[in-house]
Amino acid sequence: MGMTEKSQTVKQKRLTSIDAFRGLTIFGMILVLNPGSWKYVYPVFKHANWHGCTIADLVYPFFLFIVGVSITYSLGRSKFDVTGRKVTYLKIAKRSIILFIIGLFINSIPDFNLSEFRIMGVLQRIAICYLIVSVIFLNTQFKTQVYLTAFLLLVYWAIMEFIPLPGNIIGSYEKGESVATYLDKIVLKGYMGYYEKLGEPEGIISTLPSLATTLFGVLAGNYLKLNKPVNKASVVFFSSGIVLTVLGMIWNNWMPINKHLWTSSYSIYTAGLALIIFSIFNYLIDVRDYRKWSKPFIVFGMNAITVYVLSIVFAKIIKMITFVYNDKVYHARSWLYEKGLVELFGQYGGSLFYAFLYTSIWCGIMWLFYNKKIFIKV
Repeated sequence: MGMTEKSQTVKQKRLTSIDAFRGLTIFGMILVLNPGSWKYVYPVFKHANWHGCTIADLVYPFFLFIVGVSITYSLGRSKFDVTGRKVTYLKIAKRSIILFIIGLFINSIPDFNLSEFRIMGVLQRIAICYLIVSVIFLNTQFKTQVYLTAFLLLVYWAIMEFIPLPGNIIGSYEKGESVATYLDKIVLKGYMGYYEKLGEPEGIISTLPSLATTLFGVLAGNYLKLNKPVNKASVVFFSSGIVLTVLGMIWNNWMPINKHLWTSSYSIYTAGLALIIFSIFNYLIDVRDYRKWSKPFIVFGMNAITVYVLSIVFAKIIKMITFVYNDKVYHARSWLYEKGLVELFGQYGGSLFYAFLYTSIWCGIMWLFYNKKIFIKV
């Protein structure tokens, strides 16, 4: 199939592969958050017990990565005169605040128990990363962004390695013994909810390498906007992704790959895998124009935050709907799982089927949104 010069070049417009990749991460988030039973989840769909990385550990950094890519397109056309900058900064701040508040709302429902209030969370970290990285993007060039990414990773590594803790503990990455956990328990004490003992996974210090994850996306977005041939961008992303993945695996020998602590090795490793998968999406969708297979991801990606929030809210509502059946109390999810899906697919298979069923329902709803051109931007 021949390609025209126009189809070979990345124009500074919305690329379908960006929406599709974003949708893939939301698909993964909903899937891993909604098993039929938390007791019966295939290991690959559970977060690593501590060190290590599973499919479930990839979706969050992948989302931050594509946030970075999107920043280069959503802010790249901003005017850089004084008035334009002020308006742009105001929009960035407004969006970040809204995301943070929605995150607090999700943490609080359904009972809004202030005694177990948690300040940080997934959307809160996304809000912080979006705010800081957007400002960095608007005020720096590509080379500076590369240096800042490396700087953030190395600073976090130095903090974790060389700051001593009470009891002569130094350079530890075990549960409850790291510098990140220690500092979070001081700064966020009483506001970590069910993470009070283990430590906040979206903590203060570990935000540094998550900023680097987002900046990896910015670097990828900047390269896409150089008007290079699209197929060349795909090759560069794929090869760069392999290099970063290998570097992350090597660094793992000294600084373990760990999502909870968002270690620097984890940031590099997941950024590498994100680049590899994004390069495949970019090549298939934007170069070869094979789009039909990606439609479910696209409809998710066009309303990413909306469907993520709604899926969590409704999952909590479902758990609140309880009834008695054969002298046993069920909520809607447990009844469907135990009385229907287990008999058909077994405990693990039924649990996974429920997750796919719940995700598919939201895919159908977002498909309707997409067809009606309803795109809710947060």
